[in-house]
Amino acid sequence: MSKLKYRLILIALLTVASVAALIPRDVTVKRRDAEGVLREVTEKRVPLKRGLDLQGGMYLALEVDNSKQAVADKSEAIDRAIKTVRNRIEGFGVSEAIVQKSGDDRIEVLLPGVTDQERATSVVREQAFLKFQIVDKTQALERVLPRLDAIVRQRNLAADRPAAAAPRPAAATKGLQGLLTGADSAADTARVASADSVVPGTGAFSSAIQQGGMVGEYFVREADVPMVTRFLEDSAVRSALPPAKEVHWGSDSTVMAGARYRPLYVVDARPIITGDYLTDARPNTSPLEGTIVQFQLNNVGGRRFGNETAKHIGDYMAIVLDNRVMGRPPVIQGRITTNGQITMAGRDLAAAQDLALVLRAGALPVPLMVAEVRSIGPSLGQDSIRKGVRAGLLGLAMVVIIMIAYYRLSGVLSVLGLAFYALTTLAALALFDATLTLPGIAGFILSIGMAVDANFLQFERIREELDRGKTVRTAIDEGFKNSLSAIVDSHVTTALTGAVLYQYGTGPVQGFAVTLVVGVVSSMLSAVFVVRTFFMLWLTRSRGTATLSI
Repeated sequence: MSKLKYRLILIALLTVASVAALIPRDVTVKRRDAEGVLREVTEKRVPLKRGLDLQGGMYLALEVDNSKQAVADKSEAIDRAIKTVRNRIEGFGVSEAIVQKSGDDRIEVLLPGVTDQERATSVVREQAFLKFQIVDKTQALERVLPRLDAIVRQRNLAADRPAAAAPRPAAATKGLQGLLTGADSAADTARVASADSVVPGTGAFSSAIQQGGMVGEYFVREADVPMVTRFLEDSAVRSALPPAKEVHWGSDSTVMAGARYRPLYVVDARPIITGDYLTDARPNTSPLEGTIVQFQLNNVGGRRFGNETAKHIGDYMAIVLDNRVMGRPPVIQGRITTNGQITMAGRDLAAAQDLALVLRAGALPVPLMVAEVRSIGPSLGQDSIRKGVRAGLLGLAMVVIIMIAYYRLSGVLSVLGLAFYALTTLAALALFDATLTLPGIAGFILSIGMAVDANFLQFERIREELDRGKTVRTAIDEGFKNSLSAIVDSHVTTALTGAVLYQYGTGPVQGFAVTLVVGVVSSMLSAVFVVRTFFMLWLTRSRGTATLSI
């Protein structure tokens, strides 16, 4: 009797714990409001994570972009990139997202509930390599323009240039505002060059650019940007550029004299500091500067930044993110240490949040490209849920009817064990933070068959023992004992199959494998332990005199 008491206590504890694990609770999740701003909200939900196919969202497949950088060991590079991508996704506010390696050269990203495809893709694949570079003040580009014009002419790089160019604006700096970086920086107007100055020369390269309002700054008509970009990407042009200098496009454009222009900056190739020292970045708004991203460097970075900016007081400093100059370079007015800011003129707070996110998560170790992107609508997810639940309920109903009709009282006891199995399986999925997918529901339904299959073996062996003339108690004991090896073998082989699927599968296959393995373990516990405990309880209440209904 004491043995039965401990069995019942253990079953009661497991049942209570399973119910507690599935009680809806308040959770804090990140949601974007109508303006795209990320905010924390509290909602009540059952702690079962739903996969991409059950609530809709996005599927992204990322691969190494060999066109930008030759990578010797793609598998090792993907391993390093996964951490950065995962950090960005977590900061993006996507709950129940999955980031995993697929094969040796691909990262799969599953984003349940995400509908802004362009924004999510941008956050995931942005390099986010930040560096601070001093704007060239030696007019190095002007000195090599004749050589660049000759190369463009010799290589016929301007073959498709428009016959007539737009008139030059009267003021290259009209409509532009100085952008500040660093708590110690301020706008400087003393060094603004003459607004009507032009770059000398009549070649295709020199006539396509115009001197800006500060040293190292030039403007290119928006229609000519593809052409100038083609010039700068040519190997001969790159080799003829000033040594120890780099040329970067600006991130914004401006309208001058009725035409849109994009800035182009010449900067020192050696950065005074990079984003490797960055420890934090947060979006904010300023009444004077609009949307900004405030950043903080560690102590080592702060000392280095302070020393470098102290050497360049009066110079312009470009904030370069992924080879794009963010805003107009400000003049360094004083020593800047650990705190600074990036001004994002004309951009909304959501864009500042995304920039701060990728800066905090760090730069990708290798450039990534989007190899595949798919959207799954919420209607498909809801339809999948309804069909999956319907199939599960139908399967359970058929099993219950068959077991009770065929095995009578013993079938009722097996149904009680099946209820315990279903409860503990769902609780285990919630406890292990597993994501329930449509294939996972299929695995759950499949494991229902495994659960009752064990009862079939047990009940048939009990029938055989009763036919041999043994007592009810002896027949039950022998039936459970003699069927144990077959039950263990079938469950273990199924669990091993699920483990292999999880190890070598991806995405939905892993969801199926997790649910299957958890269901198999719970099924074996239900058949071997719980159902037998119910038989022991029945024997105790009937005192072994009743005929077993089986």
